[in-house]
Amino acid sequence: MARRPGAPAAYGEEFSFVSPLVKYLLFFFNMLFWVISMVMVSIGVYARLMKHAEAALACLAVDPAILLIVVGVLMFLLTFCGCIGSLRENICLLQTFSLCLTIVFLLQLAAGILGFAFSDKARGKVSEIINNAIVHYRDDLDLQNLIDFGQKEFSCCGGISYKDWSLNMYFNCSEDNPSRERCSVPYSCCLPTPSQAVINTMCGQSMQALDYLEASKVIYTNGCIDKLVNWIHSNLFLLGGVALGLAIPQLVGILLSQILVNQIKDQIKLQLYNQQHRADPWY
Repeated sequence: MARRPGAPAAYGEEFSFVSPLVKYLLFFFNMLFWVISMVMVSIGVYARLMKHAEAALACLAVDPAILLIVVGVLMFLLTFCGCIGSLRENICLLQTFSLCLTIVFLLQLAAGILGFAFSDKARGKVSEIINNAIVHYRDDLDLQNLIDFGQKEFSCCGGISYKDWSLNMYFNCSEDNPSRERCSVPYSCCLPTPSQAVINTMCGQSMQALDYLEASKVIYTNGCIDKLVNWIHSNLFLLGGVALGLAIPQLVGILLSQILVNQIKDQIKLQLYNQQHRADPWY
């Protein structure tokens, strides 16, 4: 059929502005993280159910299982919007996905900047978290294993020093403490003995009663906060690489979703244009 002079070129009915490459790349990108989120939630729920209720409730603020569940649920909802939005070409879901991902990215960026700008306050918060973890050391098995791993990995003991373990009711040095671990520290504070075949879990017995010089012959006396700060300063490039590795997938998701939204909008305009001019004899 002849086209009216000056009219824009018409596209065939089979033409689409929506690129299958962008659409399905975004879909599989979200599908991958959707599966990861379900695994995270499953592990968190399993770890939570395996604990004793009273022990779990004692340290909700530092419970790794709760943290895993919360992060997994948020990731599940976010990637669900991305999966369905890309598959169904739904602008609302795609914009929700893009907006939420942008907010998460900006929050991470702000947290990093504030952490460097207010390092003293960040150090105080870390100290508070570690002290709270020390208090609940015997109440939660996952937390106990995490603290033991950290102390052995960083060769440290307690938050500021090994005497921080008096914050725990079992290791407290008060005379009315009936615990067998009174004035002691966990075995993970002890210096390693290469020739020892079996770990001596009582090696930290009564270590808090000794001064630094005497205690340093048996256990680590330096606190984990200073060790952690030193590790961060010596591994800035590694941490920067990890931050970049977290940022790139988020930026890719934002970029792909915005490209797809613009393509869908162009496709809608094309469909409206075709409908308006379908009855035009000069079209």
